[in-house]
Order: sequence, then C-alpha cells, then structure tokens
Amino acid sequence: MRRACLLLLSFLCTAVAAQAIAAPASATLRWRGDFTTAHSLADGLAKAWARDEGGRLDVDSFNTISGIDQTLDGRVDIAGSARPPFSGRPQESGLVFTPLAWDALVLITHRDNPVHNITLQQLYQVYMGYTTNWSQLGGPDKPINLYSIASPLDGVEFDLRKFLYGRGDQEIAAPRLYLNTQQLQVAVGLDPDALGVSAYSNVYRNPRLQMLRVEGIKPDARSISDGTYPMLVPLYFGSNPNDPKAAEVRRFMRFAEGPRGQAVIRAQGMIPYADGAALAAGADTRATWIAQRLAAEQSAGKIAMNGPLAAPGATYSQGASIAPTSPSTQAARARMQARDALDRKVKPVLRTADASEGGGGE
Repeated sequence: MRRACLLLLSFLCTAVAAQAIAAPASATLRWRGDFTTAHSLADGLAKAWARDEGGRLDVDSFNTISGIDQTLDGRVDIAGSARPPFSGRPQESGLVFTPLAWDALVLITHRDNPVHNITLQQLYQVYMGYTTNWSQLGGPDKPINLYSIASPLDGVEFDLRKFLYGRGDQEIAAPRLYLNTQQLQVAVGLDPDALGVSAYSNVYRNPRLQMLRVEGIKPDARSISDGTYPMLVPLYFGSNPNDPKAAEVRRFMRFAEGPRGQAVIRAQGMIPYADGAALAAGADTRATWIAQRLAAEQSAGKIAMNGPLAAPGATYSQGASIAPTSPSTQAARARMQARDALDRKVKPVLRTADASEGGGGE
C-alpha cells in the first residue's frame, strides 16, 4: 500500500511539472498612451487581466504620440489613444486601432462658475480667441482663462478641434498649456475663471469641476448612451501586427473586448464599444448636427489664423518694449501678474498630484 501511494505521488508530481513546462508564464505586455485612456481603460483592465488571467500589463501614461510611436518601433506593445489614426502621419496606419469604449468630450469649469451652458458657436469663438470674456457667455465681466494640453495631436484636444474646425491639428488660442488632462483638471478646479476640455470618464465624479451643457444638452450617462449628447468619441488601443508578442496582445485584446473587460469599462462610466452600435451608426448624424450649428462660423472662414494668441507674458513684453505706459501694456501686465499668481497657487498642487499618480500624459 505504501509503495502504491509513493508511485501515485511520484506520478502526480511529474504531471504537475510537465504541465508547468508545457504552459509557460504569460509574457509581460507594456502599455503607453494618454492619461485619459490610461485612467479610463488601461488601469482597470490591467488589474482585471492580472486577477482573472494571471497576465501582466505594465501601464505607463504619458501622451498620445509617445504611445503610438513607441508601439510602432517596438518599445511597447499597446498604445492608448483617445483618437483614431491621423492621416497627417502615415506611419500611424502601421498600427491596428481597436475601439474599446465610447466616451464623451466635456467642457469643464470651476464648480462655482455661474455659466452652465455653452453653444458650439461660442465654443468655436472661444478656442479661436474671438471670445475672451465670460460676460460674452452670460457670466461675470472676467477674462476666460482657456486651458489646453501642450503635447501635439493630443487625443482629447484633437477630437475637439476636429468637431469644431474639421481638422484635429487646428491651432487654437490657448496660452495656458498643461502636460495632461489630469494636470489641466487640477488647475481648472482652482481657477474660477478657467475653461478646458476633458473626457466624461475623467471628471464625472470630480466635485471640484462643473461640466457645461452643450447647446442645452447635459453630459450624463443617459445623453451619452442614447447619443443625444453630440461630442461622443471612441477610446482606442493600438497594436503592432509585427510585435514579437502579438499572440499575447491578441489574447489580451480578446479579454478586453469580452464580458470581463466590458465590466471594467462600464464601471468607469463608459459604454463598451460593442454595445454602442447605434452610437457608431449615428456618428454622421451627430457630425451634421454640429456642422449646422457652426455653419455661420465656417462660412465666414474664421479658422484662417496665423497661430495661437500670445501668452500674457509675451504680450506684455512686446508692449513694454514699444509703449511701456500705454493702457494696453498695463492691462497686459496685470493679466501676466494674475497668471503668475495663479501658477504659484496651482504648481504645488500639481506636484502633489503627480507624486500621487506617478506622473503621466494627456
């Protein structure tokens, strides 16, 4: 009996060892992309992938371009992007962009800002620098501090400019630039006169921020799911078919598009792309609706501009060298001082946020 037990134990150990050899550990996948896609998708999917499949996805949030370029050259395996491939960069067609979720662009202000709605025409003019005061939007007589993202072809900013101007690389009049939407959101939450754009999944739980209605339509779960809210965008993961770990990437993508991945997406306030067939079908209708409301602006050709407006410091420096005592120069100096005072208030908070989040992009 004892001999039989020893033989059985030896057989079981051999079987377990053979199974371990036959099924090597999953390869570690590397993800890089914008903060929006990292926060809304990658972080949660990485945890679920490890928990349910024993896989590993290392998430490095920085910005859209770095994720795309590093996936193209093989330094990472998956790129995160809040925009599709850009035709102005032909190399991006070398990646397979897989839409995973529906999100929405939202215009954000400080929670105490008395303005609650903005029209598309007003938004068009604000980002071009023609509308510069909150009184022009029904608010107080204060300057609009327009915040934007510094990285080129940022996903969220690209999508907004595509909606407003028909081209994602349109220059805009936003002198206050931030590395990513996380930093932008912190700054907007501290500035009563700020305006910026982010993603619904990033901010809908943030008590410091107000999401403006667009053309009277409130961005919320209902208006996004039924397609009533006009500025809906897919979030993508991009992969390289020539990646040595392409098989593991495909396995992860099947997980992300499957029931457990979709549960992660819903928990972040988004709609799984596969559940949004009606939203995809309605994209042209929403684009036409937006274009109709911008027809007057577009027919006037107002997007023809030489570049973004100068930042307050540059405006003051130029004026001081020509007419140092003029009212316009003194006004520019006051704006510069106000900006500097706000920056002194914001930067310590940004450093704290960066330290807690580990940095990141978009």
